[in-house]
Amino acid sequence: MQTLAPLLATLAAYLIGSLSFAVIVSRVMGLKDPRTFGSKNPGATNVLRSGSKAAAIVTLLLDALKGLLPVLAVKFWGKPYGLGDGTMALVGLAAFLGHLWPVFFRFQGGKGVATFIGVVFGIHWILGIGTAATWLIIAFFFRYSSLASLVAAVFAPVYYLLGNRVAWYAEAGVAVALAAMAMLLAYRHRENITRLLKGTESRLGAKKA
Repeated sequence: MQTLAPLLATLAAYLIGSLSFAVIVSRVMGLKDPRTFGSKNPGATNVLRSGSKAAAIVTLLLDALKGLLPVLAVKFWGKPYGLGDGTMALVGLAAFLGHLWPVFFRFQGGKGVATFIGVVFGIHWILGIGTAATWLIIAFFFRYSSLASLVAAVFAPVYYLLGNRVAWYAEAGVAVALAAMAMLLAYRHRENITRLLKGTESRLGAKKA
């Protein structure tokens, strides 16, 4: 059974990640499907465009939790089943992939920012604070949510590797998983990157005409 435990944990994390809370919360609260308006991205930002801040906040928290909880489960209860840092990395990546390509929602997922942050906090709270702080700093000075997300994602594996000098929690597999998630997050933001380069990306707080 122990030999199957890493595979089962990774599969479970992917299925949890596949719960598209933007769609689920919108249905429960009687809102339009976020895949049918705005950016058509099933994420908290697009749910906010429905006019419901409460729905957007709930979506954001649940999307983060589905990245956080599988990682914490392996971290705190996985050792008796032979689950170590390698499995923790796979579980985090699987939850993130589930959000991007959810099996329950025709593989039409979000961009993964909230789930990525949840995974990072699950790996280590200091790493999570550093990554979240990077997002806040970039967002504050440049007013681009997409740019803040991209920069934070790129720096997360860097922070993790730097932490190896002063902390016990660094492991190569985790760094690779973080780098893979950063690249996938950049891929999902490719349209935003194009708009950033053209100077047409919308800024935080800006009202659309």
